[in-house]
Parts: sequence; structure tokens; C-alpha cells
Amino acid sequence: MSYFCADCAQGSCRRHDAEHAPKNCPSFGGETDFYAGYEGEEREIARVSAIVESSGYGRLTRIEEIMDFCKRMGYRKLGFAFCMGLHNEAKVAARIFRENGFDVVSVGCKVGSADKTGIGVKEEEKQHGGFEAMCNPVWQAKLLNGEKTDFNIILGLCVGHDTLFIRHTQAPMTVLAVKDRVTGHNPLAAVYLADGFYKKLHTFSKDHGYEE
Repeated sequence: MSYFCADCAQGSCRRHDAEHAPKNCPSFGGETDFYAGYEGEEREIARVSAIVESSGYGRLTRIEEIMDFCKRMGYRKLGFAFCMGLHNEAKVAARIFRENGFDVVSVGCKVGSADKTGIGVKEEEKQHGGFEAMCNPVWQAKLLNGEKTDFNIILGLCVGHDTLFIRHTQAPMTVLAVKDRVTGHNPLAAVYLADGFYKKLHTFSKDHGYEE
């Protein structure tokens, strides 16, 4: 059975309203023990997350919420995995965390200074040609794992690079900001304008040759 929560107009899960829930609602009629899997650290993360959400709702910025969460969880040593294109933002963010009592370890995405050709990128596929250091999220994760960070924070890693970092990090993690050069790193801007200025989103696959 497939689930379509994004298209649901009922919101029965918010009200625990099984009577009016869609037939394929994953909240009712199937799995019953939704607390399963929430033991130990998972339970504490879920509990603290709920408290941070309610206590700072509409009042705290994302970076403040992260600090609040880390304080409540007792995380002191934080790892920053950041894009070198956002080096200044990472510098400011790291300073803010340090000013608030955190120990910050940071690793930029170009660590290793290895050329992109080593992972199969052709010269004509590079941005400029010649030596281009590959983004190295696996090594970002390995180095932070070696530092035994309590908690890791992604700042601006590219699509796919963030995937690899998330796969290889050992510490729990969150995202401070995602990469979107076109919208000033605010990807929801395109969603909000999907029926206006960014209506081209609806025909992306066709326009870029992904549909025959």
C-alpha cells in the first residue's frame, strides 16, 4: 500500500481522528506501537526535540534552536561539515557556537585536495577545467568521526554530497542550511513561486531531456 500524506486534506493524524482518516492513512489500521524504536538516545532526542519545538515556536531562529537542542541534550563538542563556498558563513556560525560555550571542530568540503578526475569526472564535465578539487563528504565524516564529536551540523553541502556525509557520519546530526545558489540558499522560495515565476519546475524533466 502506498502512502500519500502530502496530498491528504484531512490531517486526521493531528487530531487522532481515525473515523475521518483516508483508507490508506498510515496512522490507523496498521501498525499500532508507534513508540517502538524510541528507546535510549532515540527517545531522548525525540523528547528534547518536542520541547525545543514548543518552547521556541515562532520565536527562535534555526541556529538558536540547534543551540537550545544541543544544550538540553548535553552535546558540547560539535562538528561542522561545510561547503567552502560558504566559508564566511561557517566562520560566523562557528564563532556563534563557540561564544555560547560549545567546542567546534570544522572540516571544509575540499579536504584532501583530490582532483575530480579521480572519481570519474571528465575534463569537459568540470566547471572550469584543469585541477578542480572534489568535494569530499566521506572524508569530512571520517575526520569528524575521528574527533568523536557529540553532534554534527551540515552547512551548505551540495545535493548528493550531503547524502554521503549523512551516510558516513557516526554522530547524530542536523542541517543548519542547504545549498541553493539561485535562491540565496532558500530552496522553498522556488516552491512558493512554483505556480508563478518558477512554473518551469513543473516541466523540469521534459525541459532537461529526462522524458522521451
